[in-house]
Amino acid sequence: MLKKLDIYIIRKFLGTFFLSIVLIISIAVVFDITEKIDDFMENNAPLKAIIFDYYVNFIPYYANLFSPVFIFLSVIFVTSKLADNSEIIAMFSSGISFHRLMRPYMISAGVIALLTFYLSSYVIPPANKERIDFQEVYVKKKKKDQAIKIRLWVTDTEVLSIDYYDKRGQSGRRASIDEFNGKTLKSRIIAHDIEWMGEDNWRLLDYTKREFDGLYEHLTRGDTMTLKLNLIPDDFFVFAGMQEQMSTPELTTYIERQKSRGIGNIKDFEIEYARRFSFPFAAFILTIIGVSLSSKKIKGGMGINLGIGIALSLIYILFFSISSTFAVNGNFSPTMAVWLPNIIFGLIAIGLYIKAPK
Repeated sequence: MLKKLDIYIIRKFLGTFFLSIVLIISIAVVFDITEKIDDFMENNAPLKAIIFDYYVNFIPYYANLFSPVFIFLSVIFVTSKLADNSEIIAMFSSGISFHRLMRPYMISAGVIALLTFYLSSYVIPPANKERIDFQEVYVKKKKKDQAIKIRLWVTDTEVLSIDYYDKRGQSGRRASIDEFNGKTLKSRIIAHDIEWMGEDNWRLLDYTKREFDGLYEHLTRGDTMTLKLNLIPDDFFVFAGMQEQMSTPELTTYIERQKSRGIGNIKDFEIEYARRFSFPFAAFILTIIGVSLSSKKIKGGMGINLGIGIALSLIYILFFSISSTFAVNGNFSPTMAVWLPNIIFGLIAIGLYIKAPK
């Protein structure tokens, strides 16, 4: 059961956490408006779209992204305040152990971790889609509408190749479908044009089909052919931030599907998937570090502790970004890259916890 002490610390921790989010994100919104106001005016962005399609979706994304900073600041602010008021000394004098003192902090960290996971898995992805769609129209276009030299596995035995595909026209040129029996080519369909008809339906125009049977070959030509292929045009396009628009179940399905089709450029998606599970654990690790650093009353007061907290939280985010870059550009495992900051800071947390005043 929660005691008065637990409720007291939880209210202070979570209250400070959400207040810091409101204050810092408000400042971030002001800076973002200043940076993008010329684009909004130049492209005649409606005020309603700016508020509801962009900034309403901007806030949860950046609040979640910088949650380690908010957690660290909240923990250090609350704990330093307790230490400066000699409340922690009073707790220790009444027989409360440092381990017992950590309980309300860890409960609060658990609430933040669950909230972070839920937001990043189910709330932020659709919000990101609206935000990025707004940017495509009124700020800067980043998505690609054309793809060249497409080659991927449609099934375990069929390979699709398209020289050029236009997403706006939902059609492509010079397409071929090769069907294999083991390592033996069973048939090949070559078409001058390919069109998406919706769902799994694709139409081939001006096609030639060659079927191989040992040394014999059967040739068929026609004007149109409709095929069911397990893919959609979005499978041909990968753009910056695409992984952030998918919920966790969608991300899982996408990664498995792209791996089965032999597509190799999915490290960004694997990193995003692993990040959604590792990031919530940062709440516990950073909370332990914060309490261990600031539970002792020191000369200089809260300012030194806040400075250390900001520095460590920014180092964590920077370290996370660098390790993710190694995974994208090198041979580093995406899972290892995402969990490495937690492992290193977890060891730091254990060391500080052991040395914390008891």
